[in-house]
Amino acid sequence: MSTFEFHTTKSIIVERDAAANIGARVLDMHCHSVLIVTDPGVLAAHLLETVLASFKQHNVAVSVFSDVLADPPKSVIFAGIAAAKAANADCIIGFGGGSSMDVAKLVALLAYGGQALADIYGVNQAKGPRLPLILVPTTAGTGSEVTAIAIVTTGANEKKGVVSPLLLPDVALLDARLTLGLPPAVTAATGIDAMVHAIEAYTSKRLKNPISDALAKDALRLLAANIHTACEHGNNIQARENMLLGACLAGMAFANAPVGGVHALAYPVGARFHVPHGLSNSLMLGPVLHFNMSEAEALYAELAEVVYPAASGSSFRRATMLIEYLQNLPAELGIATRLSDVGISEQDVDSLAADAMKQTRLLINNPREISLADATALYKEAL
Repeated sequence: MSTFEFHTTKSIIVERDAAANIGARVLDMHCHSVLIVTDPGVLAAHLLETVLASFKQHNVAVSVFSDVLADPPKSVIFAGIAAAKAANADCIIGFGGGSSMDVAKLVALLAYGGQALADIYGVNQAKGPRLPLILVPTTAGTGSEVTAIAIVTTGANEKKGVVSPLLLPDVALLDARLTLGLPPAVTAATGIDAMVHAIEAYTSKRLKNPISDALAKDALRLLAANIHTACEHGNNIQARENMLLGACLAGMAFANAPVGGVHALAYPVGARFHVPHGLSNSLMLGPVLHFNMSEAEALYAELAEVVYPAASGSSFRRATMLIEYLQNLPAELGIATRLSDVGISEQDVDSLAADAMKQTRLLINNPREISLADATALYKEAL
């Protein structure tokens, strides 16, 4: 067995209604002034009510920063840091989707440490220390609660990542009741996002290991078995729990065996056209899977057996079954299937491809090398 390392969140709590007891957990961490980092959609859905009641019950001071945007720009990070300092926060809670959790990670780090955001882009540039951090996902998709990365939109059309073990929270709190109100389209896109995490972790050229493999396969099993039910019967708590756990397992997998070409090509779609991250991944998944077949066929065949336990035939046939399943899934779940569905045309392809080639942190993980010409062809295939 080759040498490898595996890192994840120190404490993961999976419990229905766990959010209603968060005040006690914060006190156990010896914290008394909390800043919740979230977005307007969470407020509109009244998801914070039980959390705020818990803090009131336990006499924990609480402030809410709810200005998080999808694909958060630097200005949102700076505003969150200012809010934390104004509240004298001694604990940060990221409550929402991946964007809210990513912002919370950076606020916890930069509101307390002496570094500037511009100094920590890249891998292991963050030095700390940071404030205590709890992450509470309200979507079953990003797995941000167990990843050591935060993504920032740094310009009109560019994203950068901060990668550091310091971004792993002290506690990830998975309460599936918080996901019951998710609309079907959001459930579908975030669920496919989690599937992409599992697939790309399993096929990653770098750092793939037995633990990440086991997590990726179990994540895909849970997600594939429950995504239709979660979309069609959104109040099915068991399906919601399975989706939330599947997304978490996939996050643990790709946090250690990093994602590749699908994400590299999806990021420019999100940055330029403000397409939600999960949907961007879904739109690019089919073309990249086909492209990778020459290098990843055997691994795709293994994953096909997770989705179809009775799968048989040649490696090529089983791998093709997986790709066909994933290509058909967005239409079955009622979300966009082509880049043209989200306003992207052929005249946008060259700029998207140029931006994708800047995602070297991701491209080096793809099973097959992607050139500029390849990226251009993949975007055209996805139109």
